[in-house]
Amino acid sequence: KFTDKRDGNVYRTITIAGATWMAENLKYKPENGALCFDNDLNNIPAYGVLYEWKTAFNSCPTGWHLPSGTEFQSLINQIEQKETWEKITSDPSSFGIQLGGMQDYEGTFSEMDESGYYWTSTEYDKSNAEYFSYLLIDDKPVIDISREEDIADIPGTEKSYRYSVRCLKN
Repeated sequence: KFTDKRDGNVYRTITIAGATWMAENLKYKPENGALCFDNDLNNIPAYGVLYEWKTAFNSCPTGWHLPSGTEFQSLINQIEQKETWEKITSDPSSFGIQLGGMQDYEGTFSEMDESGYYWTSTEYDKSNAEYFSYLLIDDKPVIDISREEDIADIPGTEKSYRYSVRCLKN
C-alpha cells in the first residue's frame, strides 16, 4: 500500500515484472485540469479523478510518475500472460481496472462502468498524446494503446480530454 501525503489517500499497489503500479485510479484533485465524473465528488472513491493530459503529467506523487506508452505495453504483455485483468477487487494480484469513463473536449462525460481510459506520458505533438484503454464490449475486455507506430493515422487523443491516471513507482 501507498499513502499519498498530499491528501491522505491510500492506494493498493501491485508489482508486475519488477514494476510497482498503483492498483487504483489516482484520486488526487489538483486545483485545475481535473474533475470527477459528472462533477460528483461521490464518484472519486470508486473511480478516481479525470485529468487533462498536462495536469495528468504532473499529478503523480513524489517518487511516482505517469507511465509511458512503452511501460503500459510492458504491463499489457505481462498481465495478458497471467490473465489478471479484472475490475477492482480485493484480490491483491489484480491490477484493479476501474471503469471511470472519460470527459471529451466538449465537456461531455461518458462511458462510466463501460471503459477506462488512462493517459500515458507519451506526447505526439502539442495537441495530442497517447492513451491506454480498457473497454468492455459484450462483457469481454478490449485492451489497447493508441500508438502512432501501430496505426500512423491515429494521433492519440486531444490533450483536453479528461482520462484516468495510474502511477508507476520510479
